[in-house]
Amino acid sequence: MPLYLAQGWWAVVLRGAAAILFGVLVLVWPPSAIAALVLLFGAYAVVDGIFNLVAAVRAPRGERRWGWLVFEGVISILAGLFTFFWPGITVLVLVLLVAWWSVVTGVAEIVVAIRLRKQIEGEWLLGLAGVLSLAFGVVLFVAPAAGAVAIAIWIGAYSVIFGSLLVGLGLRLRSWASRLQASPGKGATA
Repeated sequence: MPLYLAQGWWAVVLRGAAAILFGVLVLVWPPSAIAALVLLFGAYAVVDGIFNLVAAVRAPRGERRWGWLVFEGVISILAGLFTFFWPGITVLVLVLLVAWWSVVTGVAEIVVAIRLRKQIEGEWLLGLAGVLSLAFGVVLFVAPAAGAVAIAIWIGAYSVIFGSLLVGLGLRLRSWASRLQASPGKGATA
């Protein structure tokens, strides 16, 4: 299973790159464009969900599927679709939607990191991304009326940091996969 995840390192890197791109766009977008933020969040959530589903489905037959990745992928896609079907969504509803999404994906990422802790090095990056997601969601629940500009900055900063952590994890997975391929049999069954 860890070898399969390492071989799909590129999906983790692309997921991180999408988060970074989304975060940068949000940070430079003017405060009056909150409607665009809704659409950007929807697009990011759908892309994030698709990459999670791709990673889960690519597991070889006979191996356990990554149920948490499927769950996270479905939640992300649903969150994105809700934003597309109801473009007039209020900032408060968007904040609560992002908060729930952040909490659910944070818990899923922490669970996956715990499952990987004895199998690969660098799983703490995914765990840290999960803790960041969870903390971000809690902050949004505590202060939902902080204002569109503050929320945009929070979302942008969170996405850049979260994406950077995923890119770091993906690159570590690539390195680990290269080491495993160079020395067959070592760690492939861990």
